[in-house]
Amino acid sequence: MIKSLYIRVVLTFLFSVVGGAVIAFFVATWIYEDQLNDNLRVTLMDFGQDVSRIYDLLPVREADSYVSGMKQLNSFYVRIYDRKGQLQIFSAIDGHDPLHVTAGQIADVLKGEVVQTRTDGIDPILIGLPLKTEIGTKAMFVEQRAPSSTTFIIKWVLNFLMYSLIAGSLLILVAAMYLIRPIKKLTQATRQIAAGDFSVKLNIKQSGELGTLARSFEQMMRELQQLEQMRREFVSNVSHEVQSPLTSISGYALALQQADITDDERSRYLQIIMAEAERISKMSDSLLKLSVLESQPQLQQRVKFILDEQLRRVIVALQPQWSARNITFELDLIPALLTADYDQLNQVWTNIIGNSIKFTPDGGVITVSILQENGDVTVRISDTGIGISQEDQQRIFERFFKADRSHSRQYGGSGMGLAIVKQIVLLHQGSIRVESEPGRGTVIIVTLPLIG
Repeated sequence: MIKSLYIRVVLTFLFSVVGGAVIAFFVATWIYEDQLNDNLRVTLMDFGQDVSRIYDLLPVREADSYVSGMKQLNSFYVRIYDRKGQLQIFSAIDGHDPLHVTAGQIADVLKGEVVQTRTDGIDPILIGLPLKTEIGTKAMFVEQRAPSSTTFIIKWVLNFLMYSLIAGSLLILVAAMYLIRPIKKLTQATRQIAAGDFSVKLNIKQSGELGTLARSFEQMMRELQQLEQMRREFVSNVSHEVQSPLTSISGYALALQQADITDDERSRYLQIIMAEAERISKMSDSLLKLSVLESQPQLQQRVKFILDEQLRRVIVALQPQWSARNITFELDLIPALLTADYDQLNQVWTNIIGNSIKFTPDGGVITVSILQENGDVTVRISDTGIGISQEDQQRIFERFFKADRSHSRQYGGSGMGLAIVKQIVLLHQGSIRVESEPGRGTVIIVTLPLIG
């Protein structure tokens, strides 16, 4: 099987041109065959009648002499039979292979009939005419000797097609090289990308389908490069996040093997090991949840519920965290009936409000409000915490990203919460954004359609 696209293009062209030319030639010949033969028959008949008129006007000897000197004999072959069967031939060139004339045809012409005989195709044609002379009626048979103009035209057309095929083949070879070159570049670029090299420059400036394909390929290459960068960052982040608790667990496990530690120290070491193990477990659960959300094309469970009641329940569930630090909640919650996945949105509010509690200093204020307009509902959750820099605001919804890098040990967390929040909001065809300034608190704004 031919694998080269270059060869396929050339062979397809050749097959199409040759096949089309052959079919067109035979169809045209079949359609115009009768008309071409009629034109040839008229020419033969006119020549035969001219010869017959010569024998009507001149004695036989003079007529024979005159006919034998005619220039038309270069193109026509003339045979004359008398009643005794004697043959007289008029031809300028010897060696001609004439059509066979039967005795019956001779007899019919001697009776005064006109005989026409033709073979399949356009040439040759034989015409028999009665020839009246002073010594009686003879049978004259005329046929085309030299190729007719029709035959010449056919040969010319065949030669034209052959040379057209050769010239067209050379042109298609050059055109195919021009067409295949961008595809070869794309193939080479694909191999480089597969090898991990994303610094590929196609430099394909063509328009049309190939240009569109090249630009789409370059866009795909940029997206793959971003995905590869994200993959590397993800692996690095996972390794870092897992390595830290594993190091703690390993270290304190070795400490437990010492014989001279007190019961209080042993208990404290065990609590640290359990806390670090729980930290790994939560991170694993968060990764699994985010993976499920990203692979989920749409929401599976939608129910109608009152959004303001859900927010109040989340705040009450988190009360042990904020009441111990004297954090105050200010609520501006209007009734809002929402159709959505209740459990997933519960996760959204828990993560956002939990972050607000975590980063708000003791005695701070967290405000939660609902605004309903244009078929959407907007939830604003603002705090008086440490705030987020403009640079970090662009990345806080990425997995493992922590805006509080300088305070990571103080605040903890795996950096997965807001990534999960964003994915859930997107599944609800909603949007989420952040407004913040360092030292002046943070506002998270979530907008959802009332009917999902």
